[in-house]
Amino acid sequence: MKRRIIIAGNWKMHMSAAETRAFVEQLLPQVKGVSSSVYLAPPFTSIQTATDAALGSAVCIGAQNMSQYHKGAYTGEVSSMMLKEAGASFVILGHSERRHIFKEDNEMIHSKLKWALEEKIEPILCIGETQEERDQNRTKEVLEAQLGEALKDFSPEEVRKMILAYEPVWAIGTGKTATPEIAQEAHLLCRSFVAEKCGKEAAEVVPILYGGSVKPENIGELVQKPDIDGALIGGASLEVDSFAQIIHNVEETLK
Repeated sequence: MKRRIIIAGNWKMHMSAAETRAFVEQLLPQVKGVSSSVYLAPPFTSIQTATDAALGSAVCIGAQNMSQYHKGAYTGEVSSMMLKEAGASFVILGHSERRHIFKEDNEMIHSKLKWALEEKIEPILCIGETQEERDQNRTKEVLEAQLGEALKDFSPEEVRKMILAYEPVWAIGTGKTATPEIAQEAHLLCRSFVAEKCGKEAAEVVPILYGGSVKPENIGELVQKPDIDGALIGGASLEVDSFAQIIHNVEETLK
């Protein structure tokens, strides 16, 4: 089955509102008519600005995180309902920086997934192992635990509405990139696990993105692999030309 190809930019804690508007306005003419789905996740404070700038285009604007609570006395939190009102159409959940710096666990991520689907916000569920876990040959164990706990109690129909992103922690912001073969092995492992728990049909539909030091130079080899359906990009998404080049390299590779 042919799945969607998604190129998603995660800006992390970068870009002011003015920089966001300028970026989107410069990006739109460069990606007009591409077959890949283009996603951008600016900081919370720039979601509305990005949404306004992208209006009428095929570029999707989303968020980098959200609360596991719907509303209440949770100082500093932003709910799925608030994201929806700001114009977010997707949300990144379980990013390794949220897991490791802010100690988010699989149970919390599971709650966030529920609220995202409730508000019809498309979730990108991130999973991945550390260097230590990989060295201990625990990659399969870690990925299956993260997927199993995050996806528990979801129906196959709900899982079909999700996107997965494999991001080996050892390759994020380090300059290291998993070889296409290593990435494909992990993606196939994830797809097989989803097939086992949620059915083959759901597993065949769910896009699985690769995240970890993705650049224009390596994206082509990655998306040639059968279970790699695009990329979740950090640093290389902060420059318009770099991000656009990644998208064009994907188009050229897969045409």
